[in-house]
Amino acid sequence: MRQLFGLLIGGLFLALVIAIYNSKVINTTVLLQAGHEGRTRGNIGSAQGALKEVEWNTQVTKMIEKELKKHNIDVTRVGAKIPISNTRIAIAIHFDGSNRHCSTGASIGYDVNHINAKNLARDWKRKYKGYFPFKWHHDNFTKNLADYYGFSRVNSEKGFLVLELGEITCKNQTNWLQPRLELIALRIADFIMEELDK
Repeated sequence: MRQLFGLLIGGLFLALVIAIYNSKVINTTVLLQAGHEGRTRGNIGSAQGALKEVEWNTQVTKMIEKELKKHNIDVTRVGAKIPISNTRIAIAIHFDGSNRHCSTGASIGYDVNHINAKNLARDWKRKYKGYFPFKWHHDNFTKNLADYYGFSRVNSEKGFLVLELGEITCKNQTNWLQPRLELIALRIADFIMEELDK
């Protein structure tokens, strides 16, 4: 019995070592996540006709990455599969969707237990609320945002924000958002740079 227990403990230890070895940890200044990117099943994001949330998420995230890199900021862009990461700021880009069209809008999700995330969220809300002319929800307005799976995988100095930038299932919002995607990306990049300078 003692030998069996020893083999079991040894096997678990070996499995842990292999898991750690295979889990590459990312160290970066800014971690950007394009919500749902790379997923082919499960939660693949909202859609409205030919418009797919994941495409906007990816497009905006790439534009933010490009702008930050122009300023020589170390950026790592990831999709739905978030690696274990250490970063100063982490931002996930999303657009909301609803079966009741035009019932949602912009919101922010963050880990309420993170010491700096609430201040980071407050600063983003100030920057976007005066610009986005539609509905704005309270922070962490859904359980999914409050319990976002990425929060447990990312160690961030200033916080990890999940930005819902508007509702793609609302025609009024998509008509406003679509021609402004690059401007929104630049606004997010400016926000990140301002926060890094603090």
